[in-house]
Amino acid sequence: MIASTKPLRADARRNRDKLVAVATEALLRDVEVPLETIAEQAGVGIGTLYRHFPNRDALVEAVYRHEVEELCEAAPALLDGRPALDALREWAEHFVRYAATKRGLAPTLRNAVGSDSPLFSETRERIRRALAVLLDAGKAEGSVRADVDSEDVMIAISAVWMVPDGAQWDAQVRRVIDLVVAGLRPPF
Repeated sequence: MIASTKPLRADARRNRDKLVAVATEALLRDVEVPLETIAEQAGVGIGTLYRHFPNRDALVEAVYRHEVEELCEAAPALLDGRPALDALREWAEHFVRYAATKRGLAPTLRNAVGSDSPLFSETRERIRRALAVLLDAGKAEGSVRADVDSEDVMIAISAVWMVPDGAQWDAQVRRVIDLVVAGLRPPF
């Protein structure tokens, strides 16, 4: 997808943002949801959807990019006024939501951009850097072990993708996140 360099008008930006928000929820429920349904739920016409996203693949990619952006932007914002380990725990909750979105979209996303697309390595690096912000803050305040590396934590936290689907998915993922966060604390 080629991004336009021309900024969107405020109303066009609102429509695009609404389409991405609605598409995120709709695609999580059903990756084959008709684009007409997404447009209708967003309160816009199908032409408006196609002006922003020329096809399903472009919309899927936009949803993925939006989820990554929200996850990465949350890291420094969560540090405002709270201990780093608490911010990290809350960021991990955001990561779980991101994982749920990516898990549901993974096959469609790979088809949309190709499994060898640089998109995946680029977004993984963005996420790793966001996590490093939280870890560095925790190290500075002494609540996170000094020997912790963001790449190691990324590998550990990525265990959420191994949790099988089902009624217990959410609870088990949260237990995995709790284990990872507990392991980040300095030894007594």
